[in-house]
Amino acid sequence: MTEPGTTSNRPPTAQAGLADPATTEPVTISNRPATNQAGLTAPATKSLADPATINAIRSCVHCGICLPACPTYRALGEEMDSPRGRVYLMRAVAEGRLDITETYTHHLDLCLGCRACETACPSGVPFGSLLETARSDIERRGRPPRRRLIDAFLFGVFPHPQRLAIALGLLRRYRRWGLQALVRRTGLLRRFPRLAAMDALLPEVPRTDEPLPEFLAAHGRTRGRVALVTGCVQRYLFADVHRDTMRLLSAAGWEVVAPHGQGCCGALELHGGRLDTFRARARALTAALPSDVDWVVTNSAGCGSALRDYAHWVDDDAARRVAARTRDVSELLAEADLPLGPLATTVTYHDPCHLAHGQRVRTAPRALLGRIPQLRLVPLVDSELCCGSAGVYNVLEPEMADRLLALKIARIAETGARIVATGNPGCLMQIARGARERGLNLEAVHPVTLLARAMRWGER
Repeated sequence: MTEPGTTSNRPPTAQAGLADPATTEPVTISNRPATNQAGLTAPATKSLADPATINAIRSCVHCGICLPACPTYRALGEEMDSPRGRVYLMRAVAEGRLDITETYTHHLDLCLGCRACETACPSGVPFGSLLETARSDIERRGRPPRRRLIDAFLFGVFPHPQRLAIALGLLRRYRRWGLQALVRRTGLLRRFPRLAAMDALLPEVPRTDEPLPEFLAAHGRTRGRVALVTGCVQRYLFADVHRDTMRLLSAAGWEVVAPHGQGCCGALELHGGRLDTFRARARALTAALPSDVDWVVTNSAGCGSALRDYAHWVDDDAARRVAARTRDVSELLAEADLPLGPLATTVTYHDPCHLAHGQRVRTAPRALLGRIPQLRLVPLVDSELCCGSAGVYNVLEPEMADRLLALKIARIAETGARIVATGNPGCLMQIARGARERGLNLEAVHPVTLLARAMRWGER
């Protein structure tokens, strides 16, 4: 077998679908359901007024257990900015008692879609899919001109890897030529809070000239074959995380394929209610992934959550197989015996919403970090409270995002940790921004980055 970090001439198999679960299921990885979305394997409904959606809405018993878990309710204390209040609004629209008004839209737009309410809910209300359906109704009705303009940029660039690469190249020049410093000195961005939010997120834009290998052989005993979803933001801003992910999976005994032709998973469109575009992206991605893999691996919480929900939204067998096979990288590495050396540092862990609530993955990342000798993992109060990133929420709703970020940074500062680990690119950028603005000596890294630093690569 080749060493981690080297490539093989074996090509990835680019056919739709995945290997038969009955014949390739590794017995060491949990097969627990990823979400509590009602009717997850049934064809998705198209509007709040559909009977299946109304039934899901009516499963809410208005107990209020979700309220303390909701970031916007904690910040504002307003019933209509709580999950219970938003479900009430959705029900009124679904039953024809309320039109889609500006006020209704505002309350739904202010929701982060973090799904913390799903974790808290004793009735299993599938709030995430209800929110996405409600937003789909809003999109069909149409947005105001100003919102359509910012949406045209966000959804016209971020889910398109080639366009995103061009935009990031322009951003590098914007910084290098001193334009960013000039714009900030003029105070121009104060008039455009959404542009200011985008400007603040990226102090540096790394270059990613060297593509990932499409195939990396397993080292030692082969446990199986996995496909890595490279995504959009992750592939350009955190390409090092992809490389570390492939090398660690290889060292753990997995053959890794990362097809160059794959595109966006559609998560941004799903959360924005652009369901037709989301379904098209989902079908394109499932067609680009190899058919002979045991697992589809993600290292981005938002992507992983969207992939696991393919079975709910896309009515075909390939999408259902991808949903069943999707796992976060921490879940596979948690089963591996990696030769880890000491890393003398103090780390705290922030739970990405779509990993903790969307995928129910909490233990594996902490267990991995806990295995690194001399690494001290300290608990983070409100570790599952959203940091305010939430896809493009911190651009669309910068005021609320900043309030949540301030709370998150305060909690992190209380730990005294020098490093915060989290498994989502949006969280990494958001928390890093908060630390810079507060003047904290804090490094935000993906868990696989710490594992790669600790690995004794010579022993694999």
